[in-house]
Amino acid sequence: MQGRLRSAYAGVFPQGPLDVLRQILLFAGAYYAYRLTRGWIDGPQGAAVAFDNARDLIGIEAALGLFIEPAVHEFFRDIDPLIGFANLIYLNAQTTVVLAALVFIYLAHNERFYFVRNMFVVSMVIALIGYAVFPTAPPRFFFPEYGFQDTVSSFASVDKEDSVNVLFNPYAAVPSMHCAFAIMIGVTLARLCRFRLARIAWAVYPVVMTWVVVVTANHWWLDAALGAATAAVSAYAAAWLARARPAAWAFSPARA
Repeated sequence: MQGRLRSAYAGVFPQGPLDVLRQILLFAGAYYAYRLTRGWIDGPQGAAVAFDNARDLIGIEAALGLFIEPAVHEFFRDIDPLIGFANLIYLNAQTTVVLAALVFIYLAHNERFYFVRNMFVVSMVIALIGYAVFPTAPPRFFFPEYGFQDTVSSFASVDKEDSVNVLFNPYAAVPSMHCAFAIMIGVTLARLCRFRLARIAWAVYPVVMTWVVVVTANHWWLDAALGAATAAVSAYAAAWLARARPAAWAFSPARA
């Protein structure tokens, strides 16, 4: 009986309860720092800058012949099963999916967790800089100019005027952290899952997320590309940090 209790305790607290508390506090601190940046860019003057920056992105996409968001959004917007699925994924991606994935990695692959944690922390720092330096209005704010609709607010039955405060950071478009987190979680779990279908599903997840953020009018595709760049830089930074503590922070710690 005592052996089972020890095994259960070790399964829940691989590094002890204090380590669990440390990880919770670290992620909570990063989250509230994220929320704090909204106060720096909200308001009429910040909104004007955010809309100007969004139009700059539109200009770049148009110059490349790849301003595809209005057409993609319009095509999928009225296909109820698909847009409903996209809204559901968007609402749960940064909460349910990310939290469940992090808990799973911590409990089932604890030796890999600290590399993933460092990736997330670095990516959040990059995001905070991006949101403060280059606030950008998302596509859903460009109605009727380009015909975008706020499908997520409608799906969640949230008043459009309140959706910024209830659901979203209003001008946190660059980089797309939905896409950055999807890549970091998707690639990690594609490498760790034992079952082939699960590996395939997680490998495809970042592609699905890119489609989700565009069809729901929450990001420009350039935001998604910058989110992918953020994930790549964060992975490189986590690998660099692992040199300081290779036995604890490397994705594949060296065995004694």
